[in-house]
Amino acid sequence: MTPANAAETPEPAPSATVLVVDDEKNIRRTLELVLVGEGFRVRCAASAEEALVIIDAGDEPVDLVLLDINLPRMNGHACLELLRADDVTRDLPVIVMSGHASVNDAVRAIKLGATDFIEKPLLRERVLVSVRNALDAARSRRALAVVAREQLEKYEMVGRTPAVLKVFREIERVAPTRASVLITGESGTGKELISRAIHRLGPRSKGAFIKVNCAAIPRELIESELFGHEKGSFTGATQRKRGLFEQAHGGTLFLDEIGDMDLLAQAKVLRALQSGEILRVGGEHVFHVDVRILAATNKDLTKEVERGTFREDLYFRLAVFPMRSPSLRERREDIPLMVDAFLTHFCHENGLRKKTIMPQAMAMLLARSWPGNVRELRNAVERMAILSDDEITVADLPEDPHASPFDDDTAPADPDDSDAMPGDSHEDASFPAPPDGSLLSLREYRELAEGHHIRHTLRALSWNVSRAAIALGVERTNLHKKIRAYGIKRES
Repeated sequence: MTPANAAETPEPAPSATVLVVDDEKNIRRTLELVLVGEGFRVRCAASAEEALVIIDAGDEPVDLVLLDINLPRMNGHACLELLRADDVTRDLPVIVMSGHASVNDAVRAIKLGATDFIEKPLLRERVLVSVRNALDAARSRRALAVVAREQLEKYEMVGRTPAVLKVFREIERVAPTRASVLITGESGTGKELISRAIHRLGPRSKGAFIKVNCAAIPRELIESELFGHEKGSFTGATQRKRGLFEQAHGGTLFLDEIGDMDLLAQAKVLRALQSGEILRVGGEHVFHVDVRILAATNKDLTKEVERGTFREDLYFRLAVFPMRSPSLRERREDIPLMVDAFLTHFCHENGLRKKTIMPQAMAMLLARSWPGNVRELRNAVERMAILSDDEITVADLPEDPHASPFDDDTAPADPDDSDAMPGDSHEDASFPAPPDGSLLSLREYRELAEGHHIRHTLRALSWNVSRAAIALGVERTNLHKKIRAYGIKRES
């Protein structure tokens, strides 16, 4: 009989399925015993061909592959390449194993997309740590992808930094209300996306969303554009025209670049907001409109009010709920998430296979200043998606139009500054080769490669340690320790 409280006992989380691929039966059996003992489900294959059949069958989804390099017929490298070429298995974690590994084997496996590389003879704890880390990372990526999809569907934006999460919370709070919203921020930060999210999540979502760029309409035409005109009201008015306020009736009117609106037009907009009534140019009949106003500007309107170029009463009418769209510099950690979202979008839009951006290329994107903010990043990713092969490398990055030896962001700091590096290395950026005649262990070679990559990144960023730390994805204090450990110095 089932106990009465059985329903209250939570189901244990399902364990992951690991596919062990090795032509040596004893190794397959040993790994199976170790992994089953830790709660994993295990399947085994004696060849790459058998492994691919198991994965393709899909009767029991495989969560991770432990793959030997030296297999009969199809070797591990060829098998890994096939897995990475298939959209279904592109992100499947694969840990490569070898008992006769060379440096080239390890480098090639990692370049092909291996999650980790383990040398034989296999150590129990080393295998378990690698498996758990790979599965945890894969789960985190999947969870992040789900969050990103939900954010895109809801806000048409993605991010997980405090600055952008604050924007999401404010959108949720203000969308259900009737309040006017003033969105400030630099050009290219996504102010229009914020306004569209407010409209879409509010009670007027079934109504029209009408955008007007106040900076793009000539001063003599803005009144006609906003309020409409009657036939014959001025030269060229050959027929009656409904204004944007009328078109937005029951919906939302988004006044973009409101700070560039003429003072005379500001006065008429204020009257329309106060009374809800408009009069077409040359007309006699007053119309009542029900419109929610959202406005955006890259100017500081409080300073414009002080200068007399913006009406104070209109400012307070618009800024019932002020919001600020953060610059990309304030949410730099969101760049990888945005790059992935943009890549997915542009590859799908252009009928291209999903592409992967290589770590060093991502590091260089993280290091850029992006004065054009998200708009500039989006345009750069679109270019890369169209022009690159399946793997986007540093060579595929569009030239940084803002890079200059005189820029504050890239110029070397004062020698006394703790974030500056003295001297210069003038090293080649190619992948490091071991010293002639030397045989290095994988650990020694990893250290050689890490030191070389740190030195190359510092040099690419004019030896600015703070920016290099961001590009490398490490804490600045940790980078300082590595610089000292590897004896990295600039030569005078």
